[in-house]
Amino acid sequence: MVDMDAAGGLATGGLIAGAVEKPTGKAGDDHAGACSDCGEPTTGNFCANCGQPTHVHRTLLHLGEELLHGVMHFDARIWRTLPLLIANPGRLTREWIEGKRTRYVSPLAIFLFTVFLMFFALSFGGAALVPTETRSLDERIANTETAIANLRQQLVEVEPRVEADEPGAEGVQAGLQAGLAASEGQLRALQEAKAEGPRADGLAPGSWQANMADTVHGENFHVGIGDKKMQEKILHKLGNPDLAVYKFQQTTYKFAFLLVPMSIPFVWLMFAWKRGFTWYDHGVFVLYSLTFMSILFMVLGVLGRMNGWFAGVLGTIGTFAVPAHMFAQLKGTYGLSIWSALWRTCLLLFFCVVVSTFFVLAIIALGLGA
Repeated sequence: MVDMDAAGGLATGGLIAGAVEKPTGKAGDDHAGACSDCGEPTTGNFCANCGQPTHVHRTLLHLGEELLHGVMHFDARIWRTLPLLIANPGRLTREWIEGKRTRYVSPLAIFLFTVFLMFFALSFGGAALVPTETRSLDERIANTETAIANLRQQLVEVEPRVEADEPGAEGVQAGLQAGLAASEGQLRALQEAKAEGPRADGLAPGSWQANMADTVHGENFHVGIGDKKMQEKILHKLGNPDLAVYKFQQTTYKFAFLLVPMSIPFVWLMFAWKRGFTWYDHGVFVLYSLTFMSILFMVLGVLGRMNGWFAGVLGTIGTFAVPAHMFAQLKGTYGLSIWSALWRTCLLLFFCVVVSTFFVLAIIALGLGA
């Protein structure tokens, strides 16, 4: 089922983007006359005094066109913006900063719309932020037993290589033994959960939700965020893992814009001693960069439901796409040499970890502690 809050967020994001960015292009053919809004004489497509189009549509078809533009922000500029954002982000950012703006969607508009579209897509058919266990307990026990049998067979096959002192064989053996021990522990936990029968809280025995609830209700679990009242609220929500995940997801997309002011100071730090760059420049850089990351995450999340080798390819693409895009955008936006862009990319990746950590803590406080 489509998450209605996510659908509402999609529409809201599109309307915000449409409100932030005014459309460009021809409004109609009625150039001469007076503006229907302010009454000023007009000679072109738009009123020189208030900016209203000189041709005011009054057809049902145009109403649908306005809805499409308002919600989807669908015009020719998106097809000039997206290819550059993906293939040449440095040029896109540089041209926007230099004032070449009528041909592109503004960074704020495309960021707002993409963030809400991402959460809508993931809620509709993509991978959830936290996977939901849909297999029965018997299926999970059977799969774990199969995995244990495979690991034992691999240990038997690697034994001759260890006895022959083959390089690396002992490391493989140690890894297989560690995996076998973990799988056997998981099997015992699943078998114990099956023997206990249904839980009073209705959670599936042996599921991650049940394990999380047991951990939260344990004596050694503590929350180190906020005051005592906030900690109690967080613990209460964590005791219901599905509710906690829902609140976390909803709060994440509602407050995703916080990533922008949190990121700009770190970008500024990398150019604090260089003249010619303003906070506005760094803000444009951050907005376009976050837009690309949202699109990448959305695509990987939707396609990530596919099984087999394709999922591994997607993971590899995602791993290398992030630093590669950062490098290209830094180099093109700020006119850096390869070395300057390279070390700043490494530093920016570290800053991303820092910002992400603070953002998650803020989302926990806002979503679970409210």
